[in-house]
Amino acid sequence: MKKIFFLVVMSFMFTAVKAQKHYDFPMPDYTPTAGNLEARKEFQDMKFGMFIHWGVYSVLADGEWVMLLKKIKADNYERLADFFNPQEFNAEEWVKLAKDAGMKYITITTRHHDSFSMFDTDASDFNIVDASPYGKDPLKELAAACKKEGLKLNFYYSLLDWRRDDYKNGKKGDAEAWQKYVDFMKAQLTELLTNYGEIGCIWFDGHWDQKEANWHYDEIYSLIHELSPSTLIANNHHIQPIAGDDIQTFERDLPGENHGGYSDGVHVSQLPLESCATMAGKWGYSIYDKKFKSTEKLIHFLVNAAGKNGNLLLNVGPMPNGKIQPEFVDTLGEIGAWTTKYGESIYGTRGNVTAAQEWGTITKKDKMLYVHVLEAPATPYIFISELKEKISSATTFDGKTKIKFKQMKEGTFLYLNTTSIDSIDEIIKLKIK
Repeated sequence: MKKIFFLVVMSFMFTAVKAQKHYDFPMPDYTPTAGNLEARKEFQDMKFGMFIHWGVYSVLADGEWVMLLKKIKADNYERLADFFNPQEFNAEEWVKLAKDAGMKYITITTRHHDSFSMFDTDASDFNIVDASPYGKDPLKELAAACKKEGLKLNFYYSLLDWRRDDYKNGKKGDAEAWQKYVDFMKAQLTELLTNYGEIGCIWFDGHWDQKEANWHYDEIYSLIHELSPSTLIANNHHIQPIAGDDIQTFERDLPGENHGGYSDGVHVSQLPLESCATMAGKWGYSIYDKKFKSTEKLIHFLVNAAGKNGNLLLNVGPMPNGKIQPEFVDTLGEIGAWTTKYGESIYGTRGNVTAAQEWGTITKKDKMLYVHVLEAPATPYIFISELKEKISSATTFDGKTKIKFKQMKEGTFLYLNTTSIDSIDEIIKLKIK
């Protein structure tokens, strides 16, 4: 028994130490501007965005990691640019698809880990304008379309690079090469923040390739703050937020969960929160990917994210011709029908009203609580634990039918006709005092 107790204690201590891992990056003192704080609130209100993973890798139709997974050498990979000519790309169609789905912002890959830049850049010839027969800058068109339709445009930017020698050598300890690579990134970020109008967020990825490295965030973050003080910074680094982060991201998971394996030991902060997820399996277009998520599952992801006070950034991987595959278009249309009807229970709300419930979650806006029953209970009622607010009335979402309720010290009972509730999400409105 003593041996078992010792092993349990040691296991707990190991877990605690692991959870407390701290990465110390040299960062200057940072005080968010009033515009930055307002942008954070606006971001939290939007709740739903479209993630777009699109690049030269789409030509091979095997996801965005194909260069690494198939061990394609850089000189061979570069030849893909000759075949990348997305004549069917229509920025207005993309933006309309996102808007009709109820999405309020778009985050698109400007440069992924394969080093190919999806914009007109002077910092590298390996870009869609100079290296491909397409010869145009799709981000210019997307920026114009987003501005026209009132959607916020955000830019994903990879910190790691599988192709560039300065990154590879810098990773091995060559300080001069590493500084050269940092200067390259700063040059591209300057272009992205000065040539496309107002950018809502710079969304970094790839830090996890070198968690202990000095990424020169003091230079990179300060540059962003200087060029565009209201632009938010998100960093998908899989560690606790660092000084200068404006958004905490969770890859393939809800805040506080770790089913995807990327948030081990990461605690939920007080920053605005965002979960990113795919509509199928991979992020980039894959002709082999058939793991399509149902409309119900994606709506539940959106609702549960809002219930945990976060946003959902839902990904599509456009095809090499510039079209978004019909499976995604159809599902986004169905999600749009739901957000059109029930959007008031998501947009502008805040979460963490109570701990997660077996039957669903709750969102809050002003004096209204929206109870989302996602799983039909076996009983003719649901029980809400830890609800502190006093309820003055309870109705169905349309307000036409009163719902019987009982509040007591232990929690609140809502009495439902469980045989006729909405199969995706039965929403009950609770007006609070």
